[in-house]
Amino acid sequence: MMTNNSSILKTGDWIKGKSMDGELILGYIDSLDILDGIMKVTVIISDNKVTVGKTIHMLSKQVKKMPVSKVTNKEQIRFLIDLALSTGDEEWFIELSSELNSMRQLLNGVK
Repeated sequence: MMTNNSSILKTGDWIKGKSMDGELILGYIDSLDILDGIMKVTVIISDNKVTVGKTIHMLSKQVKKMPVSKVTNKEQIRFLIDLALSTGDEEWFIELSSELNSMRQLLNGVK
């Protein structure tokens, strides 16, 4: 775990920030070097298309932890399922798929 000015950061956290080259980044933490305050971040969204999908180094002071959001509808879950697939996060994919199936069963029970 590592801290920045606003929160405790850990592997797997979603972050946003500016890279050392000034690119806007949205991604998740792959690994942390607590002593040097450096982390490896897999970039999911960036204003530099070349960076998307790559892992870059960032300083903890360059990022902010993204708040955890609660999913409220099927479209949000479908989007997150796509994101889980694109990041290769099997556990998250299974969790989201289960949640989507529960919603479907609930709707079928109402009809």
